[in-house]
Amino acid sequence: MLKNPVCLLLFSAAFFLASCSSAPKRPAEIFTLQSMIETQLGQANREADQGRYDRALTFLDDAWRLAVLSDRPALRIRVSLSRGNALYSLGRRAEAERIWKAAGDEADLAGEKTLAAASRIYRARSLLVSGQGNPGEILALVQMEQGTLKPDRLLAALGWTVRGLAEKEMGLYTEAEKSVRSALSIHEGDRYLEQAAYDWYLIASIRSVAGNYEGSLEALDSALALDRRAENSFGLAMDWTARGDVFRKMKREEEALQSWRRSAEILRALDMEGRARELENRINPRPGSSSRP
Repeated sequence: MLKNPVCLLLFSAAFFLASCSSAPKRPAEIFTLQSMIETQLGQANREADQGRYDRALTFLDDAWRLAVLSDRPALRIRVSLSRGNALYSLGRRAEAERIWKAAGDEADLAGEKTLAAASRIYRARSLLVSGQGNPGEILALVQMEQGTLKPDRLLAALGWTVRGLAEKEMGLYTEAEKSVRSALSIHEGDRYLEQAAYDWYLIASIRSVAGNYEGSLEALDSALALDRRAENSFGLAMDWTARGDVFRKMKREEEALQSWRRSAEILRALDMEGRARELENRINPRPGSSSRP
């Protein structure tokens, strides 16, 4: 038995060194916070796909706290971009644009060129959808940024989507569908079913505006199939609503009403009572109101 303290210390040190020599090397970096952030981002995306943007924002607020603790610029920027998207979807556009702008500024300082380009694309999309942006200028911006977005496949798909939206607004319907199909090839190839379904939804919208109603219904059939595979109930409701809109344009009133009823059923099951009532007002318009969407 070792009673001498010095010998005991030397023995302990020797044991420690011996145990370290046989143990695996300690990692050069720790990614615990990053893993937690990725989990929160994934959950937020799932909630957003279901139209539950307020719940998505709750996950993103927690992800932002973790990103601040990590002090990793790329994580901070990615979470900020997603938070901006959730706020925008909740109708809080001014807050969303401030967050996107701050994320872009941080990305520029950190040399994160792809994320900086994504910030500009998100802000351009906001202007385009709100009708406050010039579609030609936005198209030129997207074309300029697409090479920078290319290293990230999902952001590259975003670029193609926004490009398609700009081309649609300019009446370039063939080009618009081609652009959205480029996004679709990425989403289908990487099995992002909800995003691929949304691409088909956009293609249906492009075809509808161009007067190709049969083609629009075919695209919506594809959107429905993918949203069912993804169990994306909110997406399914939007697909059925769009089908009703196209049927009404085609003067096929009974099919339009059936489609809207189907959508209203799904929305009510999702506890989206307000949206369900809006559709039911189309089906059974009150006296003096217009049933036109």
